[in-house]
Amino acid sequence: MIQTRSRLAAMLVAAALAAGLLAGCAEDKEPAGGASSGGGVAAADNPFGAAAGSTVDAAIFDGGYSTDYVDFAAAMVKDKLDVTTVVSPVTDVVQELQPRIVGGDPPDLVDWNQLPPQDLRSQLAPLDDLYAALNYDGVKIEDAIVAGAKATGTFNGQALSVPYVLTLFSLWYSASLFEENGWTPPETWDDMMAICEEAKAQDKYCFTFGKEAAGYWAWMVLEMAIKEGGKDVYLNLANLKPDAWRDPALVGAFEAVKDSIDKGYWVPGGQGTQFTVAQAQWSQQQEALFYFSGSWIEAEMADATAEGFEMTAWPAPTLTSNPALPFETVQLSAGENYIVPAAGKNTAGAKEVLRAMLSKEAATNFSKTRMAPTIVKDTVPADGWGSTALASIMARAEASGDTALPYTLGWSDQYNMDPSVIWGSFLGGEMSVEDAISQLQALSDEAAADPSIEKMAYEW
Repeated sequence: MIQTRSRLAAMLVAAALAAGLLAGCAEDKEPAGGASSGGGVAAADNPFGAAAGSTVDAAIFDGGYSTDYVDFAAAMVKDKLDVTTVVSPVTDVVQELQPRIVGGDPPDLVDWNQLPPQDLRSQLAPLDDLYAALNYDGVKIEDAIVAGAKATGTFNGQALSVPYVLTLFSLWYSASLFEENGWTPPETWDDMMAICEEAKAQDKYCFTFGKEAAGYWAWMVLEMAIKEGGKDVYLNLANLKPDAWRDPALVGAFEAVKDSIDKGYWVPGGQGTQFTVAQAQWSQQQEALFYFSGSWIEAEMADATAEGFEMTAWPAPTLTSNPALPFETVQLSAGENYIVPAAGKNTAGAKEVLRAMLSKEAATNFSKTRMAPTIVKDTVPADGWGSTALASIMARAEASGDTALPYTLGWSDQYNMDPSVIWGSFLGGEMSVEDAISQLQALSDEAAADPSIEKMAYEW
């Protein structure tokens, strides 16, 4: 594991603050509930009073991480307290679960994936007692996790969600393919274009995208722009400032990507390609050199990755050789947020499952089987159990230090923006830089002018 953990902790604090998720940064309604339901008696080894013989209804997002890691933690709870957890995979969390939560018949535990939206927070049980409890290792949970993680899910002074996964959003490539061709991963956009030209000579493309995940490449464009122009680029976007999308650094990043599209460096047909098929063009067929994604990518493509493909994380290149933030800066976020609806029949059991998940045994199982770190400290060895992807995630986080960017599209989730169609049209070559920026700015302006949306005070 990375030795200088204090730097990683400091970086996460900065990221949590930058994401605007500070207690009291928006006035939410007081959450319902507070006491744990479940019918049992609280004790030292059962702090929430989960009743023996009871059942926890857990609805878990079935994405890149699948759901069986929750089954692993649930087995720990079953052995310890005789509480059974029924895990139901969910693919469309909002559509499938929000009506149940609002209607008063929610699951006990929900992997909401994103941060809970403002209109749902009054329906959630506070989780401060969970952070104050001891995990299965006998360590206070707030002390067992990386600094800043709790703040990510804290609103108006109360913890309402638990982010479980430490996610890196980065450029990905095959170190073995690069070594075979004598290529050095690019640090500047000019370096990137030189590699793309060499790849083109070998009938390979530089980039690929799928219709459902065109927005992944927004993370690269934004990372490039924020590195180039500095923190104000992020803050103006996050705080919905007029003309924020017209910042010269952002325009420059868009123009750079548009140039790569015009030069034919992108696998054609992305708008009509299912995203995992597009990802396989990169990880299995190796038709494209780079893909931008979160650190769930290794687990998601485990069955569609070529033998010997050394999946490796890399920062987005800088737009020029003199950026405001260093090349090593990456995007790191505590995410995959879990919530406990206050109206659940077994909130005590739900918190108990989270208590098990936040122990080293369960967190290590997650990281070893999903090749992604959790917020639980000291659970990933330096070699990533032989995974070049996991080892590079930890190396990139360490190298970024306290310059780490927040999850740069976080405000899109807060304000219910969906820019995916815009990004698909842009990457598909059907939209100019001016049209893409105008449409993205229009989304921002619409959210800023909507009085029904409470605004977050994003800081960095």
